[in-house]
Amino acid sequence: MDRMVSKISEGIRISVETFYQPEFSNPLNSEFMFAYRIMIENNNIFPVRLLTRHWHIFDSNGTMKEVEGEGVVGVQPQIAVAEQYQYMSGCNLKSELGRMHGTYLMENLLTHKTFRVTIPAFEMQVPFKMN
Repeated sequence: MDRMVSKISEGIRISVETFYQPEFSNPLNSEFMFAYRIMIENNNIFPVRLLTRHWHIFDSNGTMKEVEGEGVVGVQPQIAVAEQYQYMSGCNLKSELGRMHGTYLMENLLTHKTFRVTIPAFEMQVPFKMN
């Protein structure tokens, strides 16, 4: 079962949908692969550019990782007023349940001021664990 979460902060709506990827997972080796689709919607009256991402990744085996980097999937997309940008990425966990949240650093392309946008927390869960 796939789920979607959404949050608006600083005039940007971030929606995340997650998918378990059994074909890339190996439960016997504690390898669980998840994909996620992120939609970024600019509801501001100015265009923006996504500069960096900062993730907090929690695995239910007790580990936590932080990942920071430029852009998303190798690009720093510009998003015009009322436009949206979508990308797919993935995360591998060592257990059947995990959670991610984070922030994007955005730039207002008119004023060149930067601001942080919240990426809502989303769960990655192997389907057979659901009740």
